[in-house]
Amino acid sequence: MHKRLLAAGIAALFLTGTASAQTLNVATAGDQNMVDYIKDYLGPLFEKSHPGVKVVAVGTGPGDGGSQKIYEKLDAQKKAGTANSDFDVVVVHQKAAGTMVTEGLLEKYREKIPTGNLVTRDTATNSLGADVSGYVMPMFHSQTAIAYNPDLVANPPNSYPELRDWVKKNPKQFGYNGIKGGMSGVAFVTGWVSAFGGDAAKLEKGPYDPATKGAWDKAMADLKEFNGNVVITPGNAGTLDMLNRGEIAMGPVWVDMFYSWKADGKLPPNMRLKLVSPGMPGQPMYYAIPAKAGQEKLAADFIALATSPDVQAEGIVKRFNWYPGIDAKNLEGKLDQAAWNQLFSDIPPDTLAANGKSFPIGPYFNDILETYEKKVAN
Repeated sequence: MHKRLLAAGIAALFLTGTASAQTLNVATAGDQNMVDYIKDYLGPLFEKSHPGVKVVAVGTGPGDGGSQKIYEKLDAQKKAGTANSDFDVVVVHQKAAGTMVTEGLLEKYREKIPTGNLVTRDTATNSLGADVSGYVMPMFHSQTAIAYNPDLVANPPNSYPELRDWVKKNPKQFGYNGIKGGMSGVAFVTGWVSAFGGDAAKLEKGPYDPATKGAWDKAMADLKEFNGNVVITPGNAGTLDMLNRGEIAMGPVWVDMFYSWKADGKLPPNMRLKLVSPGMPGQPMYYAIPAKAGQEKLAADFIALATSPDVQAEGIVKRFNWYPGIDAKNLEGKLDQAAWNQLFSDIPPDTLAANGKSFPIGPYFNDILETYEKKVAN
């Protein structure tokens, strides 16, 4: 009798333990490094602080296509009346995030987590014109800036107007890839239109008015003249390569690529960055919680950990050379001085907050590229 009771107790304990085991399913768009980050770093960190929880990460592919797959899955499950979605946390691009919020596929959670007030950039509320307030937390911010060789440029331009004047005096010393072969050139062009084309805030937040592009004629004519004095590079890597060889003195780059190239010895160690005013665009990736997440509380805890200053410092800044999703000032004291200096000596947190912009909303973005092809490239 005693043995039967003991066996029953052990079985009950086993069943209780099994029932209490929890799985947090995380789906992320982006390159493989995004999946590896969650599997190898963030997941184990969360599991350590939440015994009995297993984090399972799945990648859906790079670019907007990866985010589209997540959207399609959540949309299909909503239409099918599925009680709980397959995903508890999703990591998506701006375009998909706006669509998901508009269609009621995401949970509003930001105000419920302790890190929700650590980000004040408009990317936390505006996603390419869609209001995403409360529904997302930026995982990180990619950012473009002007790279320059201080041996060749003693006093780099501080703004787009100053850069335009500098190029006139220093022909063929500035290079970018136009709108072909890489987004650093596209970012430079959209920044140009924001600087010289009229209402910059409207480009980022809408509403869309197709007549707006008629006001860009002067800005595009000036850009065509500007292009006559610059070098058109083969792409993102092409700009960095020409900077490395001294064939150009300045050019727009992605900040994380810039620092990775420096770390690999493919750029001179004295190369520097300048984020010119009124600003250049970058893009965040977002953490979000599906509206029908089965583990909503765990999902919120996971995002709170992922956007905490310590994790943003170690996981986002030191591992990837990305700018943090939360405001950079919250990382002071969390990074060793060398890491802080590398990422913020040229572009301090206040400059990043002021001049780190979003890409224009989709319709304006398309109009800018189309107008460039018609009036600048030809």
